[in-house]
Amino acid sequence: MAATTKLALDEAEQIGYLNFSREEWSRLRAFTPLPLKESDLVTLRGINEQLSLDEVSDIYLPLSRLLNLYVSAVQAMNKATDTFLGHLPAKIPYVIGIAGSVAVGKSTIARVLQALLSRWPDHPKVDLITTDGFLLPTRALEKRGLMKRKGFPESYDRSALLKFLAQIKRGQAEVVSPVYSHLIYDILDGETKTVTQPDILIVEGLNVLQTSPPRKIRSQTQLFGSDLQLFVSDFFDFSIYIDAEEKLIESWYVSRFLKLRETVFTNPDSYFNRYAALSQLEAVDKAKSIWRDINGPNLRENIMPTRERARLVLRKGTDHRVEQVRLRTM
Repeated sequence: MAATTKLALDEAEQIGYLNFSREEWSRLRAFTPLPLKESDLVTLRGINEQLSLDEVSDIYLPLSRLLNLYVSAVQAMNKATDTFLGHLPAKIPYVIGIAGSVAVGKSTIARVLQALLSRWPDHPKVDLITTDGFLLPTRALEKRGLMKRKGFPESYDRSALLKFLAQIKRGQAEVVSPVYSHLIYDILDGETKTVTQPDILIVEGLNVLQTSPPRKIRSQTQLFGSDLQLFVSDFFDFSIYIDAEEKLIESWYVSRFLKLRETVFTNPDSYFNRYAALSQLEAVDKAKSIWRDINGPNLRENIMPTRERARLVLRKGTDHRVEQVRLRTM
């Protein structure tokens, strides 16, 4: 009976998706030229990731072509609506959400897409923000007993993030977001990033496809006239989930932790400076305990259940190499 139930769930997951092997997907780049060189990848690679030009060409170039077509279609629809209503054309950014676990490579993919999309003729201005800037400050997390739940849905200022995205989708000339420092592991007081009407905005974060637990949000932006149940993904035009086996992601997290131990953690200002003196064995044990107690549960309880809400799922294998692409068509 359990096997039958699992089969039914697996079949349900496939409904509405087109599945592509790596080779099938790579052919969809058509004749799109690759605008990046090997030297460009130096600034795009994440810590301990192996990003090659072949990976960009086979996976992210076809994706940039698809997104370019989508962006053009949405811009044309917005223009038609403005014409019908007799309004002056408004510049509304196309918003792309990227979700997935810690250490799965979201930031690298976001930077690669930003670089590729900004080279298409019709949308040279592509901005990128991470939802880290909307984490509650350390003092607030400590007060609420959430420091060991950092990255879980309840550790974010969800109202502020919703307000930010609502202003983006109104076409507001300037929208400000907080800035997060991975060095001090906290929000930087008084520092902000201003987003000024990009053609495309990429929003990268762990829980950007989260819909539960439901929460009624009262509009604090004066944009809405009543209480509405809103989710971050309501403001996305397209969404991407980066997927991989949990054991693989855990191994990537441990490898990244070891690399940080030799680099960033050695900075006296680093929140994690105390880990720089750990031996190799101690560092591996510490990384595995963090995964076991925090990152693993967050992946299983909050992040992975949102996978099927994404329009596109990139399934990675070893060496961060994408092996399968799933595109939702309904």
